[in-house]
Amino acid sequence: MKPVYRWRFLTVMTLALLLVVQTAGAAPKADLWPRWEKHDPANKQKVDHGAWDAFLKKYIVAPHPSGINRVNYAAVAPEDRAALANYVKSLESVAVSGYSRAEQRAYWINLYNAKTVELILTRFPVKSIRDINISPGLFSSGPWGAKLMTVEGEKLALDDIEHRILRPIWKDNRIHYAVNCASLGCPNLQPAAYTSENTEALLEKGAREYVNHPRGVVINNNKLHVSSIYVWFQEDFGGSAEGLMEHWSKYANKVLADALKSYSGGLDHDYDWRLNAAESKPQP
Repeated sequence: MKPVYRWRFLTVMTLALLLVVQTAGAAPKADLWPRWEKHDPANKQKVDHGAWDAFLKKYIVAPHPSGINRVNYAAVAPEDRAALANYVKSLESVAVSGYSRAEQRAYWINLYNAKTVELILTRFPVKSIRDINISPGLFSSGPWGAKLMTVEGEKLALDDIEHRILRPIWKDNRIHYAVNCASLGCPNLQPAAYTSENTEALLEKGAREYVNHPRGVVINNNKLHVSSIYVWFQEDFGGSAEGLMEHWSKYANKVLADALKSYSGGLDHDYDWRLNAAESKPQP
């Protein structure tokens, strides 16, 4: 990054981030649950994600005209709902602490995403996952804080998987492109299950898809508009304007990368919480 450019960008960008720091402060921090650090590098066993892979290939609509992978919740057959529930139960019975790190990462991502889809199906039709308000606590909302799973005798919430296991153990900001919150503003739910063999490729794919889609990063009317993910979780992207810029530039296509290099305005952000459902008449 050229020094002159960096100075110009950081001046406006840092100010913009300071203006939204209270929003970022509301996001969960990465808080390691030491219980889940245990792993066995020598274990070559694989967790079977075939049922989840088959479900995704059958019900994910991709490509979609909106550029956002959609889930055809309305079309899910009763037998496939049952198969999904059984898959989640099978993951809960896995003694995951005895597996390799690579298997564990795929396991936790798939468990998070499969449980989220299963949860939506139990309440469908619903306009937004935030309407499933089952988290404990007076000021809590949505389903993320509810203890919905039990693994190795430990009750787990979706928040536990994302913020107490995946983020602090792997320290990889691409995790945000993998776990899916069933919303249009979220990075794509990939039409394939994560495995120890394909996780790296899927993380890279998810990052490129999101950064180069308008809901991720876009410059409109001389204003940089980004997903609120980058504000809520600044700490995972270097905790600074420079860190964010370096991340976006790494995955941006040439058009976006060139636009970012010459940009010198302010920053805006938002997030679309509408359900990522497939529809007969696609939204723009």
